[in-house]
Amino acid sequence: MLSAFLKIYLRAFALLLCVAASFGVARSLQQTQPATASPGTTAVSTRLQEIAAAGKLSDLRWPNFSDYQKDLLELYRGSNFAPLWLNSNGQPTSQALDIIRVLEESREKGLIPDDYDAARWMGRLAALNATSDPTTRANFDAALTICTLRYISDLHIGRVNPKHFNFGIDIQNNKYNLPQFVAQDVIHAANVQANLNAAEPPYAGYKRAEVALQRYLQLAAKGDGPLLPEVTKTVAPGDMYSGVGQLAQRLELLGDLPQTPSVDASSQIYTGALVDGVKLFQDRHGMVADGKLGRETIRQLNVPLSFRVQQLEDAMERWRWLPPAFPQPPVVVNVPEFVLRAFNSDQEVALRMNVVVGKAVRHQTPVFAQDMQYIVFRPYWNVPTSILRSEIVPAIVKNRNYIANKNFEVVTYSGTVVTSGPIHDDVLAQLRAAKLMVRQKPGPDNALGLVKFMFPNEHSVYLHSTPAQSLFSQSRRDFSHGCIRVQQPTELAAYLLRNQPPWTLDKVRAAMQSGTNNQQVNLKVPIPVLILYITAVAKEDGSVHFFNDIYGHDKSLEALLAKGPPYPG
Repeated sequence: MLSAFLKIYLRAFALLLCVAASFGVARSLQQTQPATASPGTTAVSTRLQEIAAAGKLSDLRWPNFSDYQKDLLELYRGSNFAPLWLNSNGQPTSQALDIIRVLEESREKGLIPDDYDAARWMGRLAALNATSDPTTRANFDAALTICTLRYISDLHIGRVNPKHFNFGIDIQNNKYNLPQFVAQDVIHAANVQANLNAAEPPYAGYKRAEVALQRYLQLAAKGDGPLLPEVTKTVAPGDMYSGVGQLAQRLELLGDLPQTPSVDASSQIYTGALVDGVKLFQDRHGMVADGKLGRETIRQLNVPLSFRVQQLEDAMERWRWLPPAFPQPPVVVNVPEFVLRAFNSDQEVALRMNVVVGKAVRHQTPVFAQDMQYIVFRPYWNVPTSILRSEIVPAIVKNRNYIANKNFEVVTYSGTVVTSGPIHDDVLAQLRAAKLMVRQKPGPDNALGLVKFMFPNEHSVYLHSTPAQSLFSQSRRDFSHGCIRVQQPTELAAYLLRNQPPWTLDKVRAAMQSGTNNQQVNLKVPIPVLILYITAVAKEDGSVHFFNDIYGHDKSLEALLAKGPPYPG
């Protein structure tokens, strides 16, 4: 009896807590109206209700705000449809003016000012000052609310949901309660700019990209200068080059050549400090830093600075897709850079290495996030069905000893070996029908090398070592079928197992060289793995590195953003 009474009491108490919490939120929203404001005229309130119900406002550069309609309704219901940004005299509050300044400067955050009506606010302010028309006031207030909602969301989680591009990155858990954020942190904020800045990604890489963007916006405003003359053959140090003057000017502009009198701009001999400057430029743009002026180097030097600005803006958009924190320091692969970084708990790079990624044609490495769960030493390579049909079966048709020659074996899906010798017609028929599979035996010649790093995913993509070490010296490294080959697998395995004795570097090396075949070691704590796509990286030393859009993902993003909001969310 007493137990039943306690249950009823606790349920009633919980209900009271919920009601109290709801009242607190409603009270916060009701306080969004400036304290000095009057309840507002009926005409203003009516117009605000009309705008909220319509989901469109013709005054906006992008009138359709249906993706923020619910948020707008919640905010204005909290104020009883009184203006959020106007005082009792119908003039903008100080917070409104701060917000407008932020929207006008949104390009500095890598965003598109037109998305927030940046060019229209001065005219709207002038109209407010010149008239007390209720429609003008309501339209102003609604427009500022809509643009503020758009700006905060865009700044926090990006403009486009990455799933629109079939990227396996989930932003749902990162979303703000926008009405609550605006009501509590913006409308009455003592420092609007600081509160909005807090919505940005916390990562050092993002912050460096933001600083780099300011610099490149300034450079682009100065103009690109004269184009460098094209070359028909590579210009080596000591050779004649008619564009020495333009080259010196461009390298100085970009910071790759100190502004010293050591370069004779009137000379046509390519030598000295110019060569060193070109090497720096080549290194920053993903090329072999040999100091030679080939066609690709000249092409990169002639890329408009506005294009570099766009690359930085694209990079910042993708940074915003990431969660604000990770449960463990992640391993991050940046596909167009062909580089892997393993981070420590201080967000510092603990390990960096070159990687080989999927070919740009037909075998692109997907962009996604998943947790690494285990490592396999001396693995089998289970040949994917697509490769079996397109490559292995045709090779067997030409040479029935192909399986034996390549150290493969034919197995059932349960792992029972059928044959590792000559392939007869009945086995070939089952391979064609995908009733049997092919795997490569463990060893130094295995396509996966001596270790693979597993983070189960729908793409069947993972990290692994490789016997083909020469590819890591190439400047462009998209050669795989989609998986990612790592240059320093031993060091990576030892780092990931650093908190799991006895897995020292020597222990890892022994397991790879002479250990048990297909030995699985589970990670005690899963490690987040991010496969990202960023073509502009601002580094710790202040240098900015740019990479080719090998998969066309930047181009796809820019084409979508050019259409304006509402963006796929």
